[in-house]
Amino acid sequence: MASGATRYRLSCSLPGHELDVRGLVCCLYPPGAFVSVSRDRTTRLWAPDSPNRGFTEMHCMSGHSNFVSCVCIIPSSDMYPHGLIATGGNDHNICIFSLDSPVPLYILKGHKNTVCSLSSGKFGTLLSGSWDTTAKVWLNDKCMMTLQGHTAAVWAVKILPEQGLMLTGSADRTIKLWKAGRCERTFSGHEDCVRGLAILSETEFLSCANDASIRRWQITGECLEVYYGHTNYIYSISVFPNCKDFVTTAEDRSLRIWKHGECAQTIRLPAQSIWCCCVLDNGDIVVGASDGIIRVFTESEDRTASAEEIKAFEKELSQATIDSKTGDLGDINAEQLPGREHLNEPGKYFSVSSSKNATIFAYWIIMFFIGMWLYIVLFIKFKVLVCFSFCFVCTGGGRYVPSSSVSSNTLPTADPFTGAGRYVPGSSSLGTTVAGVDPFTGNSAYRSAASKTVNIYFPKKEAVTFDQANPTQILGKLKELNGTAPEEKKLTEDDLILLEKILSLICNSSSEKPTAQQLQILWKAINWPEDIVFPALDILRLSIKHPSVNENFCNEKEGAQLSSHLINLLNPKGKPANQLLALRTFCNCFVGQAGQKLMMSQRESLMSHAIELKSGSNKNIHIALATLTLNYSVCFHKDHNIEGKAQCLSVISTILEVVQDLEATFRLLVALGTLISDDSNAVQLAKSLGVDAQIKKYASVSEPAKVSECCRLILNLL
Repeated sequence: MASGATRYRLSCSLPGHELDVRGLVCCLYPPGAFVSVSRDRTTRLWAPDSPNRGFTEMHCMSGHSNFVSCVCIIPSSDMYPHGLIATGGNDHNICIFSLDSPVPLYILKGHKNTVCSLSSGKFGTLLSGSWDTTAKVWLNDKCMMTLQGHTAAVWAVKILPEQGLMLTGSADRTIKLWKAGRCERTFSGHEDCVRGLAILSETEFLSCANDASIRRWQITGECLEVYYGHTNYIYSISVFPNCKDFVTTAEDRSLRIWKHGECAQTIRLPAQSIWCCCVLDNGDIVVGASDGIIRVFTESEDRTASAEEIKAFEKELSQATIDSKTGDLGDINAEQLPGREHLNEPGKYFSVSSSKNATIFAYWIIMFFIGMWLYIVLFIKFKVLVCFSFCFVCTGGGRYVPSSSVSSNTLPTADPFTGAGRYVPGSSSLGTTVAGVDPFTGNSAYRSAASKTVNIYFPKKEAVTFDQANPTQILGKLKELNGTAPEEKKLTEDDLILLEKILSLICNSSSEKPTAQQLQILWKAINWPEDIVFPALDILRLSIKHPSVNENFCNEKEGAQLSSHLINLLNPKGKPANQLLALRTFCNCFVGQAGQKLMMSQRESLMSHAIELKSGSNKNIHIALATLTLNYSVCFHKDHNIEGKAQCLSVISTILEVVQDLEATFRLLVALGTLISDDSNAVQLAKSLGVDAQIKKYASVSEPAKVSECCRLILNLL
């Protein structure tokens, strides 16, 4: 315990709620106010009623059909300068309130179980955690994305100061770091449900759990310190303004104040479960508990309760009944403790040295293990005086360091076709042009001559395709590899002639339609073994643009089979040639109505598999991945699908972190510009993901000029 420090004392007690107070949060307006939520289904705004101490219930809001479990404040906006209040409840809903209405402005529906945690970020984003094992990202009244990965309830969520980073803590004992909707890292160390999270800085955060421990983490994954003090579940944690000191509340009837890494003060309360706490801007601590009373504690003498109030509080505390099964005894089952007959044995003196060089003395003592925990129970006159618990865990010097190995799947940049003068698909021309100039090609790239850049880049209206072909090289490789194919999959000479005909009519833009027999042989060829299938995939890549082939392969009956087959080829451990050609085939599917419909129906699965290829070094794969994202952006610009836009924005943000090739970067920028054009919600979401900070460096790219020009146009929108 810190010596000589100012002690926190009771400032005031606030009755009002009829049942447990489950959540607290500081409010933006009026200054010094806070909001509480309760099992009584209400949300209450408390405002200071004098310059020194005391609060008045200013506003009572209702909207949930069952108990309310969490609350947060959505920052101010032009429309709501005092911010908004968001509450989550057992009815699976999130209610959004203004400060001047008792009923919700709107209700967010989407979770399938209790919403137990909320956190707000910049630009109106809201993060929610639920017993349904998911977290959801909301913007205004729409769900932007769902974070899936935990295997049990998500008890705690926080949005980090760095845009796009989010934390979730779960009953599966892990904490996950999310970047732009994707899990970037999993933190392991807690041995029971993670119940609370608190942000210390852009790089550090705290967590508390049912294992009665608090951990300080770096976002890189390292556990910097573990704090012990509570003897039961820790429900909430809150940080003091402008420092790394914090407070915690728990099932052991206590509020604990931590300063400089030590428990500086323990305050007992006359309630079993101390569910929640928050720290006001003046340093006062607000606490909510299972008795329905809100209590405020202060270091300030001016705000300290009167002697009569403190005496009444102490009397209430002395008369409180402790549940021996869940109270200060931690996890000890009092019914299983040795009886008083053991006290007839001679008493023993014990000296236990703790990490802080403290010494524990006892007249009578019983020690026993439950799992890894050593419990020491001290008795005086047959009564439990106090219980200490110590957890014996090998922590490697108190620092948990997750595996630092990173799987590296380096993809060769060579084209799938070998030999001199080999065919390099899609290396220059693409299928669409804009105003006579195609910014996707190098030779005729747009150059700005005026001081104001004309936007010829986005919104993109048509899909970008991979068109270039060398039929002779493709057929030569196909025939060569046909000789190595398994007997049951080998193509006959007649089959090869049919494939040659389909390739000829596609490349020559013939009005003739491929026959059913030709398409059947093509399907047979693309099902060759993975080590030899790539020339057949290249024929498919070209053929899928033909209207009849697109309809035949992408219709409702056959499309799912084609999509599944190509997605399997995206396996990060597979052949880069197959990955590249599968991605290009998906891009070309967008030119037909059936193909576009198939791509939209397979979006979530396809994009989640495709993004796994971002870590390779193959620039052609990066360009194909960027083009796939761009083509989806074109579709979403037309139908304003905000969830689809959210996924694309997440993918763009993720790829931008690793991509080096400027052509891939350019296509991602065009995709981004297309998504946010004429859509204020998409603009807000992009800003909340921190995309503007990611792309600023491209504004100074000199060559190709299209990169910097497109970047500056996007920054103007953001």
